[in-house]
Amino acid sequence: MSSSTPTLTLSHAVSDSLTMLRRNLKHAVRYPAMTFAVVGMPVTMLLLFHYVFGGALGTGIAGTPTGDVPYIDYVAPGIILMAATSGALVTAVGVCVDMTEGIVNRFRTMAISRSAFLTGHVVGSVIQTMASLLLVIAVALLVGFRPDATPLEWLAALGLLALLTLALTWLAAVIGLLSKTPESASNTPLPLQFLPFLGSAIVPTDSMPAGLRLFAEVQPFTPVIETLRGLLTGTPIGGDWLIALAWCTGLTLLGFFWARAVFHRAGAAR
Repeated sequence: MSSSTPTLTLSHAVSDSLTMLRRNLKHAVRYPAMTFAVVGMPVTMLLLFHYVFGGALGTGIAGTPTGDVPYIDYVAPGIILMAATSGALVTAVGVCVDMTEGIVNRFRTMAISRSAFLTGHVVGSVIQTMASLLLVIAVALLVGFRPDATPLEWLAALGLLALLTLALTWLAAVIGLLSKTPESASNTPLPLQFLPFLGSAIVPTDSMPAGLRLFAEVQPFTPVIETLRGLLTGTPIGGDWLIALAWCTGLTLLGFFWARAVFHRAGAAR
């Protein structure tokens, strides 16, 4: 009897998490505005930097180690990564709405696994964001992005994006749990969305002033961008892939345990 209890508990948690996942995916289908927002900003940035700023910025990086790469091939991986950061907004707002509108209090009175609420939100947001990433990649290909990645390199790139999305989604869940209103939940993740601009998403770090260059090289998005760019366009990766994996794994664990602690603390306070 005792040996079957952990199995039953795990099965119960998985079943409840799948139920919450279906709930969140149905919300995404019924209210697609947030999904369009996730896709809209990266696509707008891609078109802006390709058609408006691309000539000047492409000329500006001509003397750098990446100068032989067309600018659209340089900037597209960074913009694709920005789509992953935009997905954090959906999670933060969704979690905050559920917390502030009282539905979570109802869940707490039901025989539902305590982990199912957050798991459903996070997994649903990761699926939604990855679908948005594929749309951004499609637009990039339409406007001239020409990666030379092999199927294995594409798989590795998508895996890295999925891991980054998971890390950012757990951090966004913390933001949603701590936010008092959906408006504050939608504004707090904005620094995450613009942090890639202070990395190598738009221009190489070599072109930046010394202080900004140091920050750009140590912040988490730069090694992810360089790894993604190397996988898709063949530029040197070096040790960036290991640093990228370390950042993504560390942020995932931080967000996961932080979100669980905040959620359980909120339940204990009621």
